[in-house]
Amino acid sequence: MLVIAMFSICSAIAFRKTWEGFGARPQDPSREDALRGLKSIGFIGSLLAYFVRSLTEAPGEKLRRTEYETARAQFEKRRSTRTGNPAARKAAGRRRPKRG
Repeated sequence: MLVIAMFSICSAIAFRKTWEGFGARPQDPSREDALRGLKSIGFIGSLLAYFVRSLTEAPGEKLRRTEYETARAQFEKRRSTRTGNPAARKAAGRRRPKRG
């Protein structure tokens, strides 16, 4: 009876942690590493979370898509602030050499 309770509790915790992992990256990766043993004991919960999530979309796809769109927007913002060729600006701003 105790073994069944242990597996069900570990499965519930593994399900919750796996499900949360689909929405956002973990704030503390070392804590996730510490829960690795618990997740391996409750692997049925992790499998159940993957199965339920795969009914709507690929597990983790929404998270990756939002990260990609954020990175792309940041790149476009950085890219739009640059104007022209930097080498041409330096050539136009050269001073005359001193005669000596």
